[in-house]
Amino acid sequence: MVDLATQYQAMKSDIDSAIQEVLDSSAYIGGPVVQRFQKSLESYLEAKHVIPCANGTDALQIAMMGLGLKPGDEVITPSFTYIATTEVIALLGLTPVFVDVDPKTFCIDPSKIEAAITPKTKVIVPVHLYGQACDMEAIMEIANKHNLFVVEDNAQAIGSDYYFGNGEVKKLGTIGTIGCTSFFPSKNLGCYGDGGAIYTNDDKLAEELRMVANHGQRVKYVHDVVGCNSRLDAIQAAVLNVKLPKLDTYIAARIKVADYYDRVLGASEKITVPFRDGKSKHVFHQYTVQLNGVDRNELQEYLASKDIPSMIYYPIPAHKQGMFASFNLSGLELPVTEELTKNVISFPIHTEMEEEQQAYICAEILNFVNTH
Repeated sequence: MVDLATQYQAMKSDIDSAIQEVLDSSAYIGGPVVQRFQKSLESYLEAKHVIPCANGTDALQIAMMGLGLKPGDEVITPSFTYIATTEVIALLGLTPVFVDVDPKTFCIDPSKIEAAITPKTKVIVPVHLYGQACDMEAIMEIANKHNLFVVEDNAQAIGSDYYFGNGEVKKLGTIGTIGCTSFFPSKNLGCYGDGGAIYTNDDKLAEELRMVANHGQRVKYVHDVVGCNSRLDAIQAAVLNVKLPKLDTYIAARIKVADYYDRVLGASEKITVPFRDGKSKHVFHQYTVQLNGVDRNELQEYLASKDIPSMIYYPIPAHKQGMFASFNLSGLELPVTEELTKNVISFPIHTEMEEEQQAYICAEILNFVNTH
């Protein structure tokens, strides 16, 4: 699905030098390399504060902890997302309130949010899925009206621009109260292990988040709150320092791949190519289509026989996962979510894809859907 080996070879000398710098310094935790990445990401996002951490799941957990939520507080979130978004809610004793997604963007549907708000609601968690932005302008209007926090799960859409109706442009993750991202190796901006970051423009909240991520301490051995231990190590920061200046180029390459898929696969009535909302720039972390009247399992098996990978993100929605059985969600109906889990499939997309590879992939996809 991604070609990290070829990507590494294209910048091998820079990556090797950056890692060697860390090895020579022996500053493996914190230090100037991590600080350099923090400042560079703040500049790129135009965010006041970036708090690097160990992974994207930790980023979400620390964000929730930093907001001072109490057990039983409700968090509105989509069910059609990777489980990390929702598991941290339950882990902290909070109550996930699942709402449906927009059938075009696959992101949380703002029209469903307001009806789900109760006196216990404290947070909305929009997930910018597959690289597509949620309707943040509408979500922020709802949040401001009801005095709610907004934690953007930006693990799949770092680098995307969001265009407000008044002409203002902001990077995703910097619009809500807190933004969270992941640097898992397959992400548009990925390191060579685990990594994540939290960002906010609120000075006081940033101090709280830093404290939570550092064992709940501002001063060494003085622990003011229950925290955790979540750090981006210097070797991962070194890799990210090399790759961050290339992020916009990576995004452009992914969009080019998506454009090709759209042109070729979009000609089939059995394939619905990704919708691109004019309110934002889709950065295509995944290229995910909907199948119409095609057996998805058989297609996957056929593609595998032709050495073509494919993935289903995500086959079981969060509200139907066993981990949430205690919340008694058996009667919850999310028709769009449940339909998407049955008919979405993702095809390879990465920065090193060549047109010859795509031509082969598309030819085999169309060969199957046109004959079955």
